[in-house]
Amino acid sequence: MFFILSKILFFLLAPFHWILLLLIAYFLLKQESQRKKIKIAILVVLIVFTNPYLNRSVVKWWQPPVTQIPVGKTFSAGILLGGMSMFDRFDTGYFGNTSDRFIQTTNLYHSGVIKKILISGGTGSLIHDEPAEAHFLLKELLRNGVKQEDIIVEERARNTHENAVFSKALLDSLLLKPPYIIITSSTHMPRSIRVFKKAGFNDFIGYPCDYKVIDSKFELDDIIIPDIKLLDEWKHLFKEMIGIIAYQLTGKA
Repeated sequence: MFFILSKILFFLLAPFHWILLLLIAYFLLKQESQRKKIKIAILVVLIVFTNPYLNRSVVKWWQPPVTQIPVGKTFSAGILLGGMSMFDRFDTGYFGNTSDRFIQTTNLYHSGVIKKILISGGTGSLIHDEPAEAHFLLKELLRNGVKQEDIIVEERARNTHENAVFSKALLDSLLLKPPYIIITSSTHMPRSIRVFKKAGFNDFIGYPCDYKVIDSKFELDDIIIPDIKLLDEWKHLFKEMIGIIAYQLTGKA
């Protein structure tokens, strides 16, 4: 039930969908005063949530800083959280726009920082019977030179809470002692840290990657030119913020 509710909530978090709902209300309502208020609300949503400067500022504030690993420091395992790939109707896997998680994990492995890689990822689809993401990532890790014996597969997790709980049980069963590294997108890291601590992880660090906003040089269009794509982009950040609250209320963080 929690999984289904989270999918519904994710849909409602996009300002683009707020506009659609407001438009439906506009055409259903008859009183001109109410329709006027809805037009004002639509205009406010458009102005606020297509503003690049506001989006960059909030995302940059939310993202944790880059993790600096001391020279010679090693970890028994890097836990790679799923959510970076997709499948077509033939169940062929493809990397998505968060695949920097995969790149950074292989970098950590080949540089000797992590000894093993635990892939945690089942299927996040609500209506389709897709393959577990972990199996696709397993094949890709092997293609990128990671040894079979250094890969641990957790194929059941559908969300961050299950990532943490199932990974903890698997690592304990293998007697693989900490410290560990949690590898996920920068905007997802604050929620992940809280959830993994709640699941019993004590000796670990976060390794954020897939940065959505970096401290780049100033461009005029970063402030004054509205970006309509941001109406959909905001939902990912709102998901993380509200997700922390929801997980805390349900005892998962």
